[in-house]
Amino acid sequence: MKQAFITDLDHTFLRTDLTISTFSRDVWNAKTREATLSVATARSFKKAMQFLPGLHLNAPLVLLDGALVVTPEKRIIDLKLITRELGDAVIDAGMAFDIEPVIITLEDDALNEAFLYPARRTPHQEQLIDRYREDDNLVEQRTSRARERNMKLVYMGEEALLRPLHDALQRIFGSALKLILAPEAYLGCYYLTVLHPLADKAHGLISASAHVDHDPSQMTVFGDGVNDLGMFELAGTGIAVQNAVDILKQAADIVLPHTNDEDAVARYLADFT
Repeated sequence: MKQAFITDLDHTFLRTDLTISTFSRDVWNAKTREATLSVATARSFKKAMQFLPGLHLNAPLVLLDGALVVTPEKRIIDLKLITRELGDAVIDAGMAFDIEPVIITLEDDALNEAFLYPARRTPHQEQLIDRYREDDNLVEQRTSRARERNMKLVYMGEEALLRPLHDALQRIFGSALKLILAPEAYLGCYYLTVLHPLADKAHGLISASAHVDHDPSQMTVFGDGVNDLGMFELAGTGIAVQNAVDILKQAADIVLPHTNDEDAVARYLADFT
């Protein structure tokens, strides 16, 4: 049976400047001749593929923290959505804290996405929109509302603003939603991600591994953040890059001596036999 590897992107396989080195790309593509390789990321299909030109993927991608699992050929394997009604209820609850989310929706089965952003934005949301300004799927909403197929709602701001919102959403919705509150490394703030309760990388790993006839316990995963913990618990081998958060390093089977900026994943793959 082929070896199988799935890596997180940001701060794990991607360098901090959002590039993939020639060394990492060459090692990865050579490894796909003998092994199964793909990615698990908080990013959407559109954004992930912008960073992966020339990279061979031969297993489903786990996207949007597990809300979407899809083949490189765009065949949907698994999809975990927040309904319009529930999404609007979350938005209304957030209004009490004077903050509105960014919403990533699936517009059709061809994986066309909409990136809905509020007209009234926090400074960190404004920074995010500036980064995405050239994308063709940005939609400004005068009044924030969910759509039919919502994959992810994201609030961005200071921890002091988002933690009370997190606690309120937890009280109101309980197990009907999955909430992730964590630092956002690129913009220097916090994000609060709202997902379907089964939208996580662990469930995504189960779907992806079944598609390639592997058990998760036969797979090796790489990561750096809190949202990778579920994968580490399921996978046969969990590998943390040197720049990973402490809680992930503690859960890891292997902690690499190199960071994402030092091609940690590719170095491991090059030495793995």
